[in-house]
Amino acid sequence: MIEPDLHKYCIAAVIPCYRVEREIQSVLRAVPAYIKHIIVVDDGSPDATADLVTASAKQDERLLLIRHPSNQGVGGAMVTGYRTALGLGAQIVVKIDGDGQMDLERLPDLLQPLVEARADYSKGNRFRDFKSLQKMPLIRRIGNMGLGFLSKAATGYWNMFDPTNGFVAIRSEVLAQLPLEQVDRSYYFETSMLANLYLIGAVVRDVPMPARYQNEVSNLLISRILFEFPPKLLVTFVRRLVLKNFIHDFSMGSIYLLTGLPLLIFGLIFGISKWIYYASLGIPAPTGTVMIPTLSVLLSIQLLLSAIEIDLRSVPREPLSNPL
Repeated sequence: MIEPDLHKYCIAAVIPCYRVEREIQSVLRAVPAYIKHIIVVDDGSPDATADLVTASAKQDERLLLIRHPSNQGVGGAMVTGYRTALGLGAQIVVKIDGDGQMDLERLPDLLQPLVEARADYSKGNRFRDFKSLQKMPLIRRIGNMGLGFLSKAATGYWNMFDPTNGFVAIRSEVLAQLPLEQVDRSYYFETSMLANLYLIGAVVRDVPMPARYQNEVSNLLISRILFEFPPKLLVTFVRRLVLKNFIHDFSMGSIYLLTGLPLLIFGLIFGISKWIYYASLGIPAPTGTVMIPTLSVLLSIQLLLSAIEIDLRSVPREPLSNPL
């Protein structure tokens, strides 16, 4: 496949920064020449990150530094950067972390699907490269695999993986449609973006993108993943089901959910309560009493499996963007 001439397009890079004074200047030097704007968002970093970026800006006129007076989280920094990029007239906006984990030589692979309008949003996927996967710390590997499946269900993008991968790019016309005020400001940012992209029907493409693990210290704590992500994933999942099936559309999947869930709840409550009642009396339950919850649960499972099948086939396939 012939790579496009990326110099022809207005591409902006947003770099959220927090405690990256050791890596930020090398990251800035590695940004390719075809990137027209480099928007660095210093998210209330207490170190010398902002001073180093200011020094680099004297040698690179593409650099624009924005400083948050207090830390808002990576999502907050990205929302600021996204809005700035839209104001600068960028056609594509790419996110680059300030800690040097991303191999910018792979950036054309991330941008090509967007330039050719084969996708509206592209993201790296570290799980497509087995050799690079072996280099990933074990705890990250396990966490990403678990989060990957839960994020598929929560966001509706059953065809993608590695949801916390921060190497992402988006077409500006799609970005302009997103309710950025609803995007999560924390490390849940990437998953929150996917959830909102699904609701507008944007096509997301995974791009094999091995990460580089050097001496950087991750700000994403395991405790934060365990206690913050699951409740947010549940809220995202419920919100998606309600909006997709009962607000934005109404289909057979909606009917399956409307009948399957009440049947399941009824069958479980009725069956458990009757089991407790007859167990306390020390007598077997009548056949009819056993069959009612059994049939209810079996029928509800069949209906819910049908709803899941419809959901699996509802991943957006037609990009919203046109070729640049």
